[in-house]
Amino acid sequence: MMDLNLSATPTDADLIKDSTEATFMADVVEASQTVPVIVDFWAPWCGPCKTLGPQLEEAVRAAKGAVRMVKVNVDEAQMIAGQLQIQSIPTVYAFSKGQPVDGFQGAVPQSEIKAFIDRVVKAAGGEAPGDSLDEAVAAAEEMLAEGAATDAAQTFAAILGEDPNHAGAYGGMVRAHIAMDQLDQAEAILNGAPAEISASAELEAAHAQLELARQAEKAGPLDELKAAVEARPDDHQARFDLALAMHASGDVEGAVAALLELFRRDREWNEGAAKAQLFTIFEALKPNDPIVLNGRRKLSSMIFA
Repeated sequence: MMDLNLSATPTDADLIKDSTEATFMADVVEASQTVPVIVDFWAPWCGPCKTLGPQLEEAVRAAKGAVRMVKVNVDEAQMIAGQLQIQSIPTVYAFSKGQPVDGFQGAVPQSEIKAFIDRVVKAAGGEAPGDSLDEAVAAAEEMLAEGAATDAAQTFAAILGEDPNHAGAYGGMVRAHIAMDQLDQAEAILNGAPAEISASAELEAAHAQLELARQAEKAGPLDELKAAVEARPDDHQARFDLALAMHASGDVEGAVAALLELFRRDREWNEGAAKAQLFTIFEALKPNDPIVLNGRRKLSSMIFA
């Protein structure tokens, strides 16, 4: 198993603090000599500030010490606000080496806040907060692809210890347990996912893989189902069961072909079961997988023909 070499997480008191005109020089200018400092200029009466402030704090915590945050109430620090020409709030400035280096005004989406912090850290010569964890996830994915599911699961767990909301690591943990045929544990992990990432593409893919694994447990004998379909081409249930058995045996492309043929013959059969199963298979694969691309193209041509 790889060594993530992840340091202890700083406490909130280390990462986030309130500042005043008397302490601004020490809290921001001097502190930014060693680590970038994000300054949130706000006021109690400012509605957007109440949304942006917690989002900034969350992003700063997620950066694990790569950046720090100082909050300045402009009503109580009018001189500082005037010197920095703060004309509206919320306004956010990033300081590095004692100088403002970046900033923005107004409430922005969480994704833009993360991109802002990544940009500030990199400009200061550091490593973007997610880089090392993303590299660790990629390494764990390689382990999983090579069949080392146990090592992969341990690595994903270590990553989640650093960032419990890392969707890539969470999805990988579920898939590692699926690979170890521990479906109940995989389902428990999936059900315990934080709400913030429960709808992420990584967890949707893991959910689809778990559903397919559950189906594989009940899949019928492949040869018998092939014979049944050959003998009774209009037996839609047999063709659907054949697709499940083919997928369980590892013939994903064959399963997609069988489902497409079922959809062509009767797209409404069993409340659109063929289309729903195709989407489950597509979600379980990478979006750029040739099976997905070809399958979606063929399905679309049937739908819009």
